[in-house]
Amino acid sequence: MNFSSIFKKETNNTIPLSSLNEPSEKSMSHSEQPNKLIKIFIVEDDALFGKAVKFSLEKNLNYDVTVFTTGKTFLESLHLNPDIVSIDHNLPDMKGLDLLEKIEAYNSEISCIFLSGQEEVEVVVQTYKAGAKDYIIKKDNCIVELTNSIQNLSANVSLRKEVEELKNRIIDRSRYEQMIGESPAILNVIRMMQKVERSNMMVMVTGENGTGKEMIGKLVHYNSPRMREPYVAVNMAAIAEDLIESELFGHEKGSFTGADNRRLGKFEEANRGTIFLDEIGEMDMSMQSKLLRVLQEGAITRVGGNKEIQLDVRVVAATNKNLPQMVKDGKFREDLYYRLSGFPVHLPPLRDRGNDVIILAKNFLKNFCESNKMQQKSFTREALEAFMKHNWPGNVRELKSTVERAAIIADKNLILMDDLVFASSAVAA
Repeated sequence: MNFSSIFKKETNNTIPLSSLNEPSEKSMSHSEQPNKLIKIFIVEDDALFGKAVKFSLEKNLNYDVTVFTTGKTFLESLHLNPDIVSIDHNLPDMKGLDLLEKIEAYNSEISCIFLSGQEEVEVVVQTYKAGAKDYIIKKDNCIVELTNSIQNLSANVSLRKEVEELKNRIIDRSRYEQMIGESPAILNVIRMMQKVERSNMMVMVTGENGTGKEMIGKLVHYNSPRMREPYVAVNMAAIAEDLIESELFGHEKGSFTGADNRRLGKFEEANRGTIFLDEIGEMDMSMQSKLLRVLQEGAITRVGGNKEIQLDVRVVAATNKNLPQMVKDGKFREDLYYRLSGFPVHLPPLRDRGNDVIILAKNFLKNFCESNKMQQKSFTREALEAFMKHNWPGNVRELKSTVERAAIIADKNLILMDDLVFASSAVAA
């Protein structure tokens, strides 16, 4: 099959981000892009055919098209939740039908189109039974047929997205403006927080470094009945072991060398409000026992004192460690783990939040320019593609610093890919 006539100009293999509405570094101009994209994945081992399909589909600015040459590489990106997938019958590492079954098992709402040279009725029937929405024979006009099929399926996808958008409006985003993003993962976090915010239940926030765990602590507090009472944050990893008891529970005058005055601890400071215990996994076993007693009794005793002080404090703890594994290894008390994990909230890493990367980057850039009294800047398409491809081991924190650094480096009001400096890449090197 000859596809060379399809190309009138050179195409590239970069991930298209046609929703980004940004200028290309080559053209420095780009027509306005629609807001609601249809995400299409093409799984095709024939590189030339894949290019031809991609070129044909990208004429529609509503389509965000990515091509994969193996089933394995496709499955590694399945968590990005494509709307439509075109699957080749014969892939180098697995059968197209097996891949179709995996997609159906993961998310049956993904619309799949099967491309095959097989015309046997039995194969076609088997494919439809497995969940395919369409079956296209690979002939000279198959790209036209595929384009038409995707266009038909896109109408259903758009309708489904509108319904999902209406459902998502049930979430009161006005109280969670700091939770920037529209990915299913982050919307689920907001839903979970809304369920627990009015209660006094302890909350355990988990997630990698830089995902925004302390922000969750603040949002839980300031959307709760305790919002007008104190919010106190404590970084357990930043306190020396011999001082942590005094820091949390306070001390009496003369209780140890240097204790010249009575001092209230963080728990007393947070009375009637919320205390946020960050890096809870860094606490040693001895201190874990003392914290457990405080949580069980609802009272503290200052270091050097003998009087129990009753407190009403809501506890939100956070960690980037695997506490269940630490419990198995004998490094974290099991009873304390279950006490703290009353209501778990997991923050997803930035690499699993899809287009939230772009939403966050634009927000950080706007805020940075405003706070530094700089003229507003924007990103080129290539710069945003680089953001989407980066793994972000430092998560949201790394993205924010990368954006702010780029805003300073850029000589003009358009941030180019060459203006981006990824600090995590330097660490990895």
